[in-house]
Amino acid sequence: MPDSGARPNRLAREKSPYLLQHAFNPVDWVPWGEEAFARARSEDRPIFLSIGYATCHWCHVMEHESFEDEDVAALLNRDFVSIKVDREERPDIDGVYMTACQLMTGQGGWPLTIVMTPDKQPFFAGTYFPRESVAGRAGMLDLLPRLAALWRERRADVEAAGASALAAIREVEVRGLGSGEGALDEETLRRGFGDLHARFDPHQGGFSRAPKFPAPHQLLFLLRWSDRTGDRRGVEMVEKTLVSMRRGGIFDHVGYGFHRYSTDARWLVPHFEKMLYDQALLAMAYTELWQVTGDDAHRRVALEIYEYVARDLTDAEGGFYSAEDADSEGREGAFYVWTREEFDELLTEALGEDAAGLARRAFRVEARGNFADEASGLRTGENILHMGETPAEIAEALGAEAADAARAEDVEQRLEQARRVLFEKRETRERPLLDDKILTDWNGLMIAALARSGLAFGDESLVASAARAADFILDRLRDGEGRLLHRYRDGDAAIPAGAADHACLIWGLVELYGATFDPRWLRAARELLDALLERFWDPDRLGVFNVDAAQRDVPVRQKELYDGATPSANATTWYVLLRLGRLTGDLELLDRAEALRGALAGPVAGAPSAHTMSLVALDLALGPAQEVVVTGEPGEPGTRRMLAALAARYAPRTAVLFKPAGGSSEALAEIAPFTAPHDLLDGKATAYVCTDFACRRPTTDVAEMVEQLG
Repeated sequence: MPDSGARPNRLAREKSPYLLQHAFNPVDWVPWGEEAFARARSEDRPIFLSIGYATCHWCHVMEHESFEDEDVAALLNRDFVSIKVDREERPDIDGVYMTACQLMTGQGGWPLTIVMTPDKQPFFAGTYFPRESVAGRAGMLDLLPRLAALWRERRADVEAAGASALAAIREVEVRGLGSGEGALDEETLRRGFGDLHARFDPHQGGFSRAPKFPAPHQLLFLLRWSDRTGDRRGVEMVEKTLVSMRRGGIFDHVGYGFHRYSTDARWLVPHFEKMLYDQALLAMAYTELWQVTGDDAHRRVALEIYEYVARDLTDAEGGFYSAEDADSEGREGAFYVWTREEFDELLTEALGEDAAGLARRAFRVEARGNFADEASGLRTGENILHMGETPAEIAEALGAEAADAARAEDVEQRLEQARRVLFEKRETRERPLLDDKILTDWNGLMIAALARSGLAFGDESLVASAARAADFILDRLRDGEGRLLHRYRDGDAAIPAGAADHACLIWGLVELYGATFDPRWLRAARELLDALLERFWDPDRLGVFNVDAAQRDVPVRQKELYDGATPSANATTWYVLLRLGRLTGDLELLDRAEALRGALAGPVAGAPSAHTMSLVALDLALGPAQEVVVTGEPGEPGTRRMLAALAARYAPRTAVLFKPAGGSSEALAEIAPFTAPHDLLDGKATAYVCTDFACRRPTTDVAEMVEQLG
């Protein structure tokens, strides 16, 4: 909270929670915009650009140490025009200057610190800087005067460095793209699998040592690899990873949902922020793993994620919030950790000593704690709850003399009682900041996950949540001309949507059609895809730019090729081109998908495991791809049995359409004309199973339909 006498700067008029966090800094922050650059030019000052996000721990640290400091603020206000950007609101700006930082320093991260000319040319880059220099890291009090002097005394060198940096960024954007070099084929998939297998941690799962990040798109690819080849190692790697994550401290065992990543190799100690996109993509991975293995534990984890999202990340109108912070009470993780004394006292009083002992064992609560301060490495006496044993293993270990209480289901019930007690207590603590802005691309991912899980599990409530969010985005995140927008908060929709917004929302709408068979979702997806191709497609080197040509306030129109925490815009575009092309029978979309495959060939072939969403698309492009058109009376038992048999299958290369019998099929025929001739046989629900639009004989028998699918 600001001091009572503090005066707000110009960020106070913004909607971003991150920018509002800085609205009472003594730094004279201004938002990104022409006013700031015009001022820099007229006053002949360089720009100090700081990029972060509301749930970024080290952004909070730098704010407290430097941006709340009067001496640092005085230097910034005297010699610079200081701009704050929320990277989640403006991923296009962040992308350009993160590339600059990586090229200039060999690394990147947030907070991102850039010093640049009034013409947006960066000549200095870094990440976190403390107030004072320490341990070889420059401090703001030393750094800022040196940069100001550099601007005054070596202007030609500064401007040359900035121009060179932008030229290098542009070169990164065109290198290899559109060359068509390096065919993408099954060998590419094999090399992608081999890369991941070589990096796989057989003991803890995941594909690195420390830190370990969830990378669900890698897991989605591995499941497809196993389905394609029969090589069970892909499934085994996915299962080891997802089981280890669910047991580890990266999972919130009290309130559910996953934290951002693990700082160690055991998934134990997380950075505690929770991001919407992680919840979406991990829920999708657990759902697909359930479809492959039939192990209901994986289904349960997906439902736990959705319980968390519904409770803590869902807006009253149906959209989904972006994230929860790691920090509360002035430190990271305070909301989530427990001392043994607090844990034992709470559960003993509520449930008795035996129940407290069982929960202490299950959640690995130690007297000395298992949580160490990140800076000092010293144990705090607090515990991150995690599980080393399953309820069945605990039951077995307790032995025959306690057989009645030790059955696995009994243990589960008692642990659930303990969890609820802990949850109610935790709700009385100071909560971390909720970043309640609603982003189109991340909402698209959650819509896709909910719809896919709802279809697979037969859970209409999940599908309803997906539909409600889709209606919200399509209704509220539009400009006056009907074009999609990126961000909504506090009644305000703003910022033109980028390629990722379009592609991720299309993905969600395609999944929503598959879960509801309501043609309006297919129609909305097609309209958005047309807009994506019209406004973002590069006719020269192919692929999609992050922003359209009308977005003139970024110095470089970048193309997102490799996957980060979320799948890249180009990979997702390739995937939805294939999905919509096959659902609608539109060969022009499939041709465009093939063109994008050629454009991505060089980068993807060069590093397949860095482009696993592209490998997911490639798996679909290589086929064998099947289409199933089911026609029947909605709700009729035969129709339900046929659709349920399709929903339960793990079939990532199968597109399913439902044509209602009678005149109500016209809406589908307008979007997917190839479905028009598919009629009932003998008045019964009928399936037409096709491979690349060449159909086998229609059948009214569910078993025969499944046999035709192979």
